[in-house]
Amino acid sequence: MVDSIAATSLLGHRPLWGGLGLFCKDISYKRKFSDVSQFPLMEFLGRRISASPNLPRRGDDRSGALSIKALAMELTKEAHSYREEERIPRNWRYRIDTGIDRKPGLWPPENKADNSSLHNPLLRQERMGCGWLGAIFEWEGVIIEDNPDLEKQAWLALSQEEGKSPPLAFVLRRIEGMKNEQAISEVLCWSRDPAQLRRMASRKEEIYQALQGGMYRLCTGSHEFVNVLMNYKIPMALVSTRPRKNLETAIGTIGIEGYFSVIVAAEDVYRGKPDPEMFVYAAQLLNFIPERCIVFGNSNQTVEAAHDARMKCVAVANKHPVYELGAADLVVRHLDELSVVDLKNLAAIESTEFGSGEPEMEMEPEEEPYTSTSATVDDDFW
Repeated sequence: MVDSIAATSLLGHRPLWGGLGLFCKDISYKRKFSDVSQFPLMEFLGRRISASPNLPRRGDDRSGALSIKALAMELTKEAHSYREEERIPRNWRYRIDTGIDRKPGLWPPENKADNSSLHNPLLRQERMGCGWLGAIFEWEGVIIEDNPDLEKQAWLALSQEEGKSPPLAFVLRRIEGMKNEQAISEVLCWSRDPAQLRRMASRKEEIYQALQGGMYRLCTGSHEFVNVLMNYKIPMALVSTRPRKNLETAIGTIGIEGYFSVIVAAEDVYRGKPDPEMFVYAAQLLNFIPERCIVFGNSNQTVEAAHDARMKCVAVANKHPVYELGAADLVVRHLDELSVVDLKNLAAIESTEFGSGEPEMEMEPEEEPYTSTSATVDDDFW
């Protein structure tokens, strides 16, 4: 093997240097003196080439061959060590991912529930767990049954009292979930005077309460589900665009006082749905970040407002069919179909939709090159 390496390394190549003579072997194994193939013996030491003393012209052929073999071995070792140095790193410096320079959109996204300012590690660990969540319930359609016909009759009666044209059906669907002042000024356009807005909004609530007669009926499974959340000590908030006085009276009537630690009424916000102001304010009162709050509603306006507030939404399909509420994170027919495990799974999802908070780049459509479709007219045809 050494003979083959030596032969391929030096003897098989063309002469590199013209100087002193050197005996070379040919096919006939005869010694020939070549003045052309004269070069000094080179030695590789640490990738530096230094000339060694020249071999004798008329010396022992065996000693010359051994020198050539030694030179070939040194060359082979030098090349091998160079490849090893290039392949194996000397310094094992691995980069530790601290998440400081994490780019937005990478998976998994950072846990927004973590708060590095907390000095209690147990409290910090509890916040990062999926059990750290808050529930925000709508009043009508989720806790108690909703009656759209009474709402429609109240608006029609108010329009007749004020001498206004009765609102159409699609207008009434549009103002569902809005505050009365917001609906009167922005959609119905009956007045912009703040005093008149407060008077008409109050009168509309009086008509509605008179039509309802103080009768409230709980939705199927709502009371059982609220009891389960109470047993697991999950904070709950109640939001509604009804006045606080009417809301507290209804809660006392059906016997669920003490269940909700936070109540957001019409007096607490400026706008109703689809604006997310109610849900954001309820999350602030619960001391929860929006990403760990779950909203329970029964309309697409609720789903839109919850997602705008960067919250998860569970839709209850008691007024709209299931296929119309597909934008929600979870759709059920009754609240008792849910479990705490379902809520924890929703809270554990760090969706990339709510991750970076940076505006998305809109791609401009590429303009296709204009190609003329006009056909050429053959003069010979005419």
